[in-house]
Amino acid sequence: MANLPPSHYPDIGELGEDLVAQWLQSTGWIILHRRFSCRWGEIDIIAEYHGVTEKEQGSRGKDPTPHSILIFVEVKTRSSGSWDAGGRSAITPQKQAKIWRTAGIFLAQYPEKADYSCRFDVAIVCCQRISKNLTGVTASQETLATSSAAGYRFKLQEYILAAFDSSIENG
Repeated sequence: MANLPPSHYPDIGELGEDLVAQWLQSTGWIILHRRFSCRWGEIDIIAEYHGVTEKEQGSRGKDPTPHSILIFVEVKTRSSGSWDAGGRSAITPQKQAKIWRTAGIFLAQYPEKADYSCRFDVAIVCCQRISKNLTGVTASQETLATSSAAGYRFKLQEYILAAFDSSIENG
């Protein structure tokens, strides 16, 4: 059997990012960019949320004040049993530094957002080929969102808030 051309295969990473973007939108986030790139690297999703209060952020003020927050999301889409713990171990200090520098470029290009609170999140998406012979009930971890596309089932297994911070040294 001949190998099919690369254009025949779906972009699993992009489909995983689609699921995460849809989930974020369903929870009130506004997607600003998908696959924002510069010379330092790429950020899968950049989103903002309006109306976060200081109280929700943990501050103790007289009156909660609405403000906006930006998130820079790294999406890792893997098949079950992947070698890198579902993508978690692929978020190395070097990868974090690249994302942090890329976020800095984004903020320089959009100075009106430079005063927003910023957070670096990681989404873990599990991908499984849909089998026509798949029958019965299978037990799995609770998922935040699911979708099916191009013969695959995608599950947002884990969404890690503030997975790393911006105090990373350039590496």
